[in-house]
Amino acid sequence: MSLNVDTFVYKANGEWDLLEDPDGDYNKTRAGFESARQKLWGSEAARALGARFFPQLDGGNLQVEPGEIDDFLDECGAIRPHLAHLGEVSGYGTEYVTECFNNIVAASVRAKAEGGGVIVW
Repeated sequence: MSLNVDTFVYKANGEWDLLEDPDGDYNKTRAGFESARQKLWGSEAARALGARFFPQLDGGNLQVEPGEIDDFLDECGAIRPHLAHLGEVSGYGTEYVTECFNNIVAASVRAKAEGGGVIVW
């Protein structure tokens, strides 16, 4: 299995609605292998960088609410300079980690523009 990232908005009844994938390209929704929950996003290396959102993937899904998007994007900004290190310690490599990370950030930027949130699951 793989982790995916999706953008959602809340409907008037309080349920959320997933927005269409960008360009219908599955690669733009990829957030990592299922094992990336522990080995990458929830790793001690990510936690050592001060991450508080990403480690939620270790044991569950990450749902970033609309009001949390700016804080999440700040966390992403703090982590970005360390992607090569995360790629090395996780064993996934820099290119793969960067691609998945960029997909998560792009979904978050889109969520901010739409007044929505993101879910990594």
